[in-house]
Amino acid sequence: METLESELTCPICLELFEDPLLLPCAHSLCFNCAHRILVSHCSTSKPLESISAFQCPTCRYVITLNHRGLEGLKRNVTLQNIIDRFQKASLSGPNSPTESRRLQPQRPYTATISGTIAGTIGGGGGTSGGSARSSPATSSHSHQHANHTNHINHTNANHSPAVVAKMDPRISCQFCEQDPPREAVKTCVTCEVSYCDRCLRATHPNKKPFTSHRLVEPVPDTHIRGLTCLEHENTAMHEAKLVEECDELVEIIRQRKQVIAVKIKESKVMKLRKLAQQIANCRQCLERSSALITQAEQSLKENDHARFLQTARNVAERVAMATASSQVLIPDVNLNEAFDNFALDFSREKKILEGLDYLTAPNPPSIRDELCTASHDTITVHWTSEDEFSVTSYELQYTIYTGQTNFISLYNSADSWMIVPNIKQNHYTVHGLQSGTRYIFFVKAINQAGSRNSEPARLKTNSQPFKLDPKTAHKKLRLSNDCLTMEKDESSLKKSHTPERFSGTGSYGAAGNVFIDSGCHYWEVLLGASTWYAIGVAYKSAPKNEWSGKNSSSWVFSRCNNNFMVRHDGKEMLVEASLQLRRLGVLLDYDNNSLSFYDAMNSQHIHTFEISFLLPVVPTFMIWNKSVMILSGLPVPDFVDGVASDLQEQQQQQMGMCRQDSPYLTGMKTCH
Repeated sequence: METLESELTCPICLELFEDPLLLPCAHSLCFNCAHRILVSHCSTSKPLESISAFQCPTCRYVITLNHRGLEGLKRNVTLQNIIDRFQKASLSGPNSPTESRRLQPQRPYTATISGTIAGTIGGGGGTSGGSARSSPATSSHSHQHANHTNHINHTNANHSPAVVAKMDPRISCQFCEQDPPREAVKTCVTCEVSYCDRCLRATHPNKKPFTSHRLVEPVPDTHIRGLTCLEHENTAMHEAKLVEECDELVEIIRQRKQVIAVKIKESKVMKLRKLAQQIANCRQCLERSSALITQAEQSLKENDHARFLQTARNVAERVAMATASSQVLIPDVNLNEAFDNFALDFSREKKILEGLDYLTAPNPPSIRDELCTASHDTITVHWTSEDEFSVTSYELQYTIYTGQTNFISLYNSADSWMIVPNIKQNHYTVHGLQSGTRYIFFVKAINQAGSRNSEPARLKTNSQPFKLDPKTAHKKLRLSNDCLTMEKDESSLKKSHTPERFSGTGSYGAAGNVFIDSGCHYWEVLLGASTWYAIGVAYKSAPKNEWSGKNSSSWVFSRCNNNFMVRHDGKEMLVEASLQLRRLGVLLDYDNNSLSFYDAMNSQHIHTFEISFLLPVVPTFMIWNKSVMILSGLPVPDFVDGVASDLQEQQQQQMGMCRQDSPYLTGMKTCH
């Protein structure tokens, strides 16, 4: 009963479930405990009503709530009924599990519910192994129980447990509400409880995982421990399972033997029937031939030539007809042939039977990085498995990569892992990811024997794609139809003035149509023949009536004829770059507070800003001659990954740059 009680315990409050909810992952949770989980996620900026998801404390599956919140989840009525019956049974005596439970110290929180009832109602697959972790009070009770058992074993030293059990004339149901309880018909070794027929039907429905419970003939409590000894219980269970499975195979073979034997007999009867008909036909033909021979012999004795010729003609016609009809009498059943339709080839089945063995957990799958693809908000993961035919399903787990190199520690400690269960194919596309972000992926191969994880794979989404926003373009700029090219156009076009539009003399700029507040993003600018431009990022609040970089809300790389410089907050500094620079790479690492510029054609770093971003930023572009073209949504090139980590400290030493805590960059002169 103590084990049964532990399986009816909430993993949060460690009390019997009260008004349990049935979660989509098949685990259960008290309604009030689920409410407390939601409350723990609340803050001043995130009220309770806005919480739309939480993680199951048992398996960390993400539970998505609809507009009704917790009320939208189903109640676990079956579990509540079992708890009600259990509580009534617990009140039957002073030594009830409820009383002994009150003597136990409070157990530490655990997010795992093992055991049978939790496996059914809570969705887990464990057994009653959790009963081994007992409190002092339980240990004391077990000690008394063991002493009592030893006394019985000593008294009946010459008897086996089965004989001792038989000496007890009546074993009572431990789950009955009536007094006295009914006589038990079965003892569940898994639950360690004896049940009468009525209680057994109520507590052990014919569905998983109750079908895996081990039911034996009624035995007293003193022998249940012997039956549940893990080493002997597992051995006996596997031996019984082996015998059961082999018996089933033998029965299948026996049944198939009967079916095939019937088919052979039917074919035999059919062939014999054909042969009998052919024999009868041949006998009739033989009789007709004998009569014809007799007539021919009589004709040969005829002395009258005219009558002989007439008789001979008649005999010749009959002989011709008999010869023609004799061709039909060739047997169509060859008794020397085998039964072509019944060739007994069991080589494939024999090979399968020879390979019978225990099912083991599948080998770890392998994620194929070269086959994986990504967009700015999706990643398609591909993997292979050596045990594809023994895998029942796959499970994909992923989380944002935090830079932690110890993947095992990350896997065990991260509380933000997303889980995609029950995948049947060898690939899966994850949607709704953050742009320009690295993720860690694991794939778990699962079958009835267990599961194994793949090695971790680091995959990343592409940069956020964007175009030029026509509402921000200066009136003397002309944008292409696809909003990817901007060109200086001195003819004043009639464009409506908006607060977002660049204005003022010389502020020939346009901004992208997205604001970025997370991730690592890379885009390139095809400069063409332009020799006067400024390219970078800015806050939304950056002024639109002056050059980008002349205020504290924008950072740019600029070219003015043969001079290259970086500019921020009215300060500018010369940098080295090739006069043949035709493709400028821009790397915005928002999460790591950096903005870098590269000569993309020559894979060379030009300059890096260190910025403590406070607000979302938008890409900005200014030109004073010719045109430029935008290429966005690109993956970060390998050469950028190789040099970005080494440049931060080097840039601080060479350029004397400080963080945005002080808005000015030392070593830069004021723009004029």
